Amino acid sequence: MVMDISERIRELREVIGITQSNLASALNISRSAVNAWKMGTSKPSIDTLVDLADFFHVSTDYLLGRNELQLIEISGVSPEGVDIILRLVHYFSAENSKENN
Repeated sequence: MVMDISERIRELREVIGITQSNLASALNISRSAVNAWKMGTSKPSIDTLVDLADFFHVSTDYLLGRNELQLIEISGVSPEGVDIILRLVHYFSAENSKENN
């Protein structure tokens, strides 16, 4: 099932544990604008789409559903931190494979 932009924004919000109000405040927009995306009555403007991508550290293509690729920003992370991140990614990939078999 392909997620639309409102579902991707909701999912990303939930992953980092922020509310619609928190997101609105971070983007300097109204909470009602974020709620309208959730309800499907409007979509983010192009400028806001770029701000969302920057905020969530994903591509605009990901938000728009053009690809499933999610990237992890690791600039500034120590080599030990990168190693931990890679181990976690591999662990969860293996767990996901087990669940799908």
